Amino acid sequence: MQEFELRARVTASPEAAWAAYTDHRGWQDWAGVREVVLRQQGDPAPNGLGAIRVARQSGIAIEEEITRFDPPRRLEYRMVAGLPVRDYRGQVSFAPEGDGTSIVWRVSFRPLVPGTGRLLKAVVRRGLGEVLERFARLPL
Repeated sequence: MQEFELRARVTASPEAAWAAYTDHRGWQDWAGVREVVLRQQGDPAPNGLGAIRVARQSGIAIEEEITRFDPPRRLEYRMVAGLPVRDYRGQVSFAPEGDGTSIVWRVSFRPLVPGTGRLLKAVVRRGLGEVLERFARLPL
């Protein structure tokens, strides 16, 4: 099992950070993806529990399903398709911190190909780290 955690701080409230992060329509502006579309709406609509979103960039399509949706504190998801991994789980938490919000992004997965775990972890960690850095710079 490969696991890692990323952290960032934003000067917005947890509610504002949550609203920006969970709105798939805004991901094109900060997540480094060409497009994000909903394959299935969630509850509450559109981005809640059960939502399936597909992010496309450079010929890769990452498909994720929202498995926990607790506004404005915690979102969990699983990767359905897109990378050579299995049991991919992500958790993004938002907590008040001073005059802003602390964001913690935890990821775990198993590589499909034995011996590739460390490399995949480095690639995914770097990519999501860049995503989180861009999110933290948003004027929320």
